[in-house]
Amino acid sequence: MTVSCNFEDLLTLVPESQLTPESYFKTAEDLQLFSNSFYNNLLDKEPFARESDVFVKMNPSDLIRGGSDRTVPPSGGGWDTKAGSWNDLRKMNTLLANIDNCNDKNAVVEYTALVKFWRAYFYANMVRKFGDVPWYEVELGSADEALYNPRDSRETILQHMIEDIDYAIENLPGKAKAPQTAYRVNRYTAMMLKAQFCLFEGTFRKYHSEPAPFSWSYQAADGSTHDYSYYLDLAQAAAKQLMDTGAYKLFSTGSAATDYLTLFNSDNANTDEIILAVNFDRDLKIKHDCGRDITNQTSARYGMTKKMVDMYLMKDGSRFTDKPGWNIMPFAEEVADRDPRLAQTIRTPGYSWKKPGTSKDGPEFAYCQTGYQTIKYIPSYDTKPYSTDNCFNDMPVYRYAEVLLTYAEAKAELGTLTQGDLDISVNKLRDRVGMPHMDMAAANANPDPYLTNPQTGYTNVTGSNKGVILEIRRERAVELFQEGYGRYFDLIRWKAGYCISQPMYGMYIPGPGEYNFGDDSKYTFYVGSSNASGTKFKIFDSATGDKSGDDEVFYLVDPNTGEYATAGVRDALKTVSHVFDESKHYFFPIPENELLLNENLKQNPNW
Repeated sequence: MTVSCNFEDLLTLVPESQLTPESYFKTAEDLQLFSNSFYNNLLDKEPFARESDVFVKMNPSDLIRGGSDRTVPPSGGGWDTKAGSWNDLRKMNTLLANIDNCNDKNAVVEYTALVKFWRAYFYANMVRKFGDVPWYEVELGSADEALYNPRDSRETILQHMIEDIDYAIENLPGKAKAPQTAYRVNRYTAMMLKAQFCLFEGTFRKYHSEPAPFSWSYQAADGSTHDYSYYLDLAQAAAKQLMDTGAYKLFSTGSAATDYLTLFNSDNANTDEIILAVNFDRDLKIKHDCGRDITNQTSARYGMTKKMVDMYLMKDGSRFTDKPGWNIMPFAEEVADRDPRLAQTIRTPGYSWKKPGTSKDGPEFAYCQTGYQTIKYIPSYDTKPYSTDNCFNDMPVYRYAEVLLTYAEAKAELGTLTQGDLDISVNKLRDRVGMPHMDMAAANANPDPYLTNPQTGYTNVTGSNKGVILEIRRERAVELFQEGYGRYFDLIRWKAGYCISQPMYGMYIPGPGEYNFGDDSKYTFYVGSSNASGTKFKIFDSATGDKSGDDEVFYLVDPNTGEYATAGVRDALKTVSHVFDESKHYFFPIPENELLLNENLKQNPNW
């Protein structure tokens, strides 16, 4: 008896129900489905929860506590998390290894570009946290020796990232058609990413002038390197390239009092300004928890710090901190006549949420650690955003405002900024909210003492552009509050981690008594008890008779001395350490388990 097929071939046949690289990656749809997980796994869905020196919660994370609270973790710790894991990188390299199986050659080019975007995105996040990391650009198996590679230099990683992102810029499509416009990566997203990570690297190298964390970190394996100006020039060029396309613009209806807030509280991402967003959807029950974090007493009690409130200019462009008694002003006086973005970022007198147009919902002290309760990303009250996971508004990842700020900052740090550059970048942001233009000559002639004070500002900014650099940092803090990769990593690249150790004050309270923060927001502050440490205050909601905040105990301190007082600012973290160790906290530690698995990995300094 004979058979026509080879028995050995029969034994090696793959079951039809099982996918293999040879049977998959055949169509553009296969490539899309395989790459869709990168959007979900890598994009930050909770920028509203990123702590820093200007945004704190009742129980801050170890990142803010520092000191003995911040230790080397056994695993995780930013090295391998849901938001960007090494498994995602392996999946990227798997797709690249098999993408030529696709019969649609245009799709091969497009999805190669997409994967290279995501690989650059992944490594940008890793470099921000750890500095040097191993570079992998091929698919690895579980027994591959390359899994035990040492860390590659920062310079090596950045050069690979630039190669990847340049390919993405060249080969990704333009804007998708509605409704997918803001939810898919395009060539403009790639320009934004390049501008962002090159700005980070340029400013990092400028302010961390010594190679870090190791002596060879700023050199590639062949000895080549680039100084900070190389990366800053790439940042401003990528930002300008995106600006010149005209693909995006700032959202504006002409309403300086509402346009900024509308960007974040609308259900759907505005496709004029938002380059990339995470899609949340009521009908699909894809939702986030920002509302509960901000407006629920049993949650995180996030609040803006007084330092941040004091950064906002007056609406005429003058500095609030030049006003007599600025640090002991009652709330209503403190927030009056300020940059309109302040009243579109925190609750101020006149804010109406529970009954739009009629209620005046001031800050809820039992829900907010500092008294400065944010409203960014908070949908309308009737949608019940205060309930667990009940917010459906899209979450911006990249928006055009950051492009403009990146362009201005890169040129200012390079020393090539002109007034004309400010007029096509930062001053466009000022125009939207009706603020006077930033004047480069005036800023440099009179740098703001508040922004250089060791208790409230940056002590390591020097040079002829000192004043305008400080003003651009102010603008960035105001415009991008609770956005992007976060204020914390701005401090890292500026070598300004010491800002975490600065006082984290809340609202000024003139002492015991009843105060009106809005017609529906009246609180009585009274002495609970006194001891050697100071006076413990309690809060009673005298507008509603609600005593739920009666358990809220806090201290007031003199803002000039930091000493306990019976009239002063609420010290949001008086009993909680917040210490930044300059010797090691500019890098995250590599988890212990990773060092045990790969002895070629070396721990970051002083961890």
